[in-house]
Amino acid sequence: MYTVKKFEHLIGTPGFSEDLLQDHFTLYEGYVKNTNVLLEKMAKMDMSTPEGAEVRRRFGWEYNGMKLHELYFGNITKDAESIDSESNIGQRLVKEYGSLETWEKDFRAAGVMRGIGWVVLSEDPDTGGLLNTWVNEHNVGHLAGATPLLVMDVFEHAYLKEYGLKRAEYVDAFMEAIDWRVVERRMRSK
Repeated sequence: MYTVKKFEHLIGTPGFSEDLLQDHFTLYEGYVKNTNVLLEKMAKMDMSTPEGAEVRRRFGWEYNGMKLHELYFGNITKDAESIDSESNIGQRLVKEYGSLETWEKDFRAAGVMRGIGWVVLSEDPDTGGLLNTWVNEHNVGHLAGATPLLVMDVFEHAYLKEYGLKRAEYVDAFMEAIDWRVVERRMRSK
């Protein structure tokens, strides 16, 4: 069974009000609860039935919702520092995108696309390449085998209460709150 991880240390992060964060933590707790409920159901069900198949499909949604939120909360901090272009992650982004500015422009562009989902900087385990991707919903759009390095939630619950329809302002706040040390620790190829 999974337990709720605590992220209260994020309260006070510039651009993220306490109300917004508390609501977001509550939503995350629901994913943890539902993941556990579905695990219990699957242990008792005949998974070869149509009902079992639907529970299995739902499990991917709840589990990925739980994990993506943990990655998201885990890569923001109220004590953020700018990315160091000489750091491992900085050098890799420059190698992949030509400059940090080009990478950031591409990541931000994904963040303001119409729709709900996640923007994920992933590392390809075969090539070591770094890819900005869109995960449409929790269970649609993941790169199989890729390691998520940086995760930004762009479902409305992540910003609407604070920014209304001004998603770009939320993306600005997120970019200022990235914990690059965590992002770098997630890399496989160092």
